[in-house]
Amino acid sequence: MAMSLHSHVVEELGSRIVNGTIAPGSILLAADLEQELKVSRSVIREAVRVLAQCGLVISTKRVGIRVQDMARWNPFDSHVIRWRLASGGQGKQLRSLTELRISVEPMAAELAAQFAPEKFREELMTLSAQMNHYGRTGDLQRFLELDIKFHATLLAASGNEMFANLSIPIAETLRGRTQLGLMPERPHEEALAWHQAVADAVSNRDPVAARANMDNIMRRTHSEICGIWQGQERLFIDPPAVH
Repeated sequence: MAMSLHSHVVEELGSRIVNGTIAPGSILLAADLEQELKVSRSVIREAVRVLAQCGLVISTKRVGIRVQDMARWNPFDSHVIRWRLASGGQGKQLRSLTELRISVEPMAAELAAQFAPEKFREELMTLSAQMNHYGRTGDLQRFLELDIKFHATLLAASGNEMFANLSIPIAETLRGRTQLGLMPERPHEEALAWHQAVADAVSNRDPVAARANMDNIMRRTHSEICGIWQGQERLFIDPPAVH
């Protein structure tokens, strides 16, 4: 029950902040939140800790819980991504993540073809075969799970630990596109073939083909959904201070 209450408070406050119901600069008081949400101080305290890790709030003694501007949010946090996808900012969120994927995943495929241990090569071949099967049978939920695992495995197979840790935001993006109805009813045959080609190229240690086919996947993804963010302003934030 305690965990359920904690999760409820995190979701309630996080979604309100991200969708703008609670404006940046607002001061929240723990006592007020206890009364409104009908939970204990310890539940509020733990929820605030999670929101602070997301960059949404900062607690200040004798002041309260200050809501942070969007520029201070952690854009890679799975909570933040999910809340943004469910809000009016879904177009900007999809644009940012899609551009990130276009930049990173082709390079990850190239590195995987060069350096991946055999277990990763075999796993990619297995996953691509399963994606072909479930994609053609129309089992979109199973296909989604396999698609998430395929891209996570590819990132890990690059041997770059920073790439590997992008698997969580990418998984949230794939889930979000599905939940928002932004995926085709059935995966395109061309996309299935490109996933297979990536796995084949990694298995055959062909970095040029691996990169080219992953770039094809990412470029098609971009073309399918870029209309969602058409005309929306880009977010420019000051670079963090370097010490």
